[in-house]
Amino acid sequence: MVQGGIYQRPFLVTAGRTAVGGYAEGNANYFRTDGVSEGFSMELRRFNIFLFSSVGRRLRFISELEFEHGTEEIALETALVDFTVNPSLIFRGGILLPPVGAFNVSHDSPRYDFVERPLVSTQVIPSTLSEVGFGAHGRLAPARGVSLSYDAYLTNGLGDGVILNGTGRTDIPSGKSESRFEEDNNGSPAFTGRMAAQSRRFGELGVSFYGGVYNTYRIEGVTVDEKRGLSIFAVDFNTDVYGLEVRGEAAWAHIDVPTPLVEVLGERQWGVHLDAVLPVWHPRIRGLLSPVVSLGLRLERVDFNRGTFSSTGEKIFDETNALTASASFRPVAGTVFRVNYRRESFRDPPGNPASRTGGFQFGFATYF
Repeated sequence: MVQGGIYQRPFLVTAGRTAVGGYAEGNANYFRTDGVSEGFSMELRRFNIFLFSSVGRRLRFISELEFEHGTEEIALETALVDFTVNPSLIFRGGILLPPVGAFNVSHDSPRYDFVERPLVSTQVIPSTLSEVGFGAHGRLAPARGVSLSYDAYLTNGLGDGVILNGTGRTDIPSGKSESRFEEDNNGSPAFTGRMAAQSRRFGELGVSFYGGVYNTYRIEGVTVDEKRGLSIFAVDFNTDVYGLEVRGEAAWAHIDVPTPLVEVLGERQWGVHLDAVLPVWHPRIRGLLSPVVSLGLRLERVDFNRGTFSSTGEKIFDETNALTASASFRPVAGTVFRVNYRRESFRDPPGNPASRTGGFQFGFATYF
């Protein structure tokens, strides 16, 4: 289940009052773009440390410290306290992961057979998105095998980087500022809400919304711009069909952009991805209880500017399509060795012939 994703980790299975865990992810890459390659490279992409404490009755604390590319980027991804009134009402506060779709909450690398994170989940939904805030979540009593969950939070929200960035387009991930953990750039909190239905038979289906003012419209009490809002609507699902694990996410974003820049930057974006993973072999290996070999396929598409040129009426492209095939081996549930072949095509806004990238990735990810 997505809602409890931060607690569904191996180090917490037999945890006492306090527990320490984490995961590591490394891979090697070889890509060619339009026939040109920079060669073979290796990276330790992530090293994350989890800290958990059962502070007292009804109180839990959990945090995650992330190191990316060695120590190139260090970030406190999660640091929150949950106070449980009952399973249907749990108050939460701190640095949290707004539940915009499923991936932003449940994104640990060992859970996936694909090296890269989905484009829609990182470019339209700016995963991993961590924000300071508070709110509540809970699970309602099941009826006929179906249970309902809800999440509702107020957070500082994104900033001016949504349009003031170096990409040449509206870029929602660039709205994550370094100061978002200490203050709100405009004093107007963002709201995130998600509702989901879960069934052991059919899986989980969730709908979510994220919205708020992103720009600095007032400085020292003086209004310098009109309020400009940003909203993201997302749908996510996961299910299991005779052993075939299927999951996906789709998102639609609307960004209020100054009128003269709408055509250049783009005010509407959308994206979707679909993953399918099928276990194909359970080898007998001495010392391993249930190793499994799986094959997977991911299809994805993102459109960064859903609009037309005012002068010609023709479509603005600025879109990416990708297909990834995966073969993976899991000696235990929390560790995966994976080989991916990825093909990606990108078309610029005028719609010139697509730039094509293809290549292999080899890697591992493991909880510890």
